[in-house]
Amino acid sequence: MKKSIITLGCALIAPLAFAQTTTTTEQTTTTQPTTATQTTTTNTTYSSGTVTTYEPGKTIVVKSDEGGPVRFALGTAARIVDGAGKIVTAPLRSGQKVRVFYTGTGDNRVVERVQVED
Repeated sequence: MKKSIITLGCALIAPLAFAQTTTTTEQTTTTQPTTATQTTTTNTTYSSGTVTTYEPGKTIVVKSDEGGPVRFALGTAARIVDGAGKIVTAPLRSGQKVRVFYTGTGDNRVVERVQVED
């Protein structure tokens, strides 16, 4: 009799012991991405002519084919190249034909590169 009561008790308790209670919480969050887009455009223009004055690392003055002399500031990144794009190590001479690629206008013209056309 004891055996049957114990067996019956175990049979009644077993389902409760193995029963699982789960709680599921689902949270959905939608966020809009914050993107800041900044577009910087620099217009590079060029001027052709002959060198009248050249101060290495400072300025270059070019007598334009269309008008009078134009003064340019040589930036730190300015480079002097030949027609093939190779860097020229010799200083520019007065009378050399060049094409000056620059940004800015008026007194704020900064040279990006000078292409020697000779």
